[in-house]
Amino acid sequence: MSSPGEFYKSLPPISKAYGTACLVATAVYQLGLYNPVHIALLYERVFFRFQVWRLFTNFFFLGPFSINFGIRLLMIVRYGVQLEKGPFDRRTADFLWMMIFGAFALLVLSAIPFFWTPFLAISLVFMLLYVWSREFPNAQINLYGLVALKAFYLPWAMLALDVIFGSALMPDLLGIIAGHLYYFLTVLHPLAGGKNILKTPMWVYPFCRLLHKALSICCCHLKPFLLCTIMKP
Repeated sequence: MSSPGEFYKSLPPISKAYGTACLVATAVYQLGLYNPVHIALLYERVFFRFQVWRLFTNFFFLGPFSINFGIRLLMIVRYGVQLEKGPFDRRTADFLWMMIFGAFALLVLSAIPFFWTPFLAISLVFMLLYVWSREFPNAQINLYGLVALKAFYLPWAMLALDVIFGSALMPDLLGIIAGHLYYFLTVLHPLAGGKNILKTPMWVYPFCRLLHKALSICCCHLKPFLLCTIMKP
């Protein structure tokens, strides 16, 4: 069995980068170094106080360390990694573009008052889950050892469980909508004879190279930081 360090190194770059960013955001919060309200998606502060960082930072907060946080992080590790190593193998830029499109779609949806939610990280993770369920529709899933179902129905089953356990409905629903929009535009519409209007633009490719460099640096410093956070009383 590989060590945690070897497992981390084996992860594909985009899923690794996003999962690491979410983990660090929560770890820094647990250390008491910031208040989540300062990174939440508050449109009035974005447009009237020019706090534009909120358009980005809200995508990295999955909540405090908890069972729900662990489940969301595992969803990135499982479904995001399977997508990136499967349908998006050798297509790192395309996977990154999917994430960028999903984030943009979620920002637009969240601008509608009925759909607004202060943090869109859970929604982005749910978008990954939805796209995965469409790419692997016949995979058999055992949900918490209670129910066996096809992957095609997994997003709706997870949404139902979140509602039963008292979690907010809107973040999951937003992720499903954004995931379906991406899958429709890139797969279903072209299959029906339409044009793929979501081709990865050229400016995305340099970001992939930058991520590789950033992750190599991050690996050297992340372990002691997280150990300090976990052992903090």
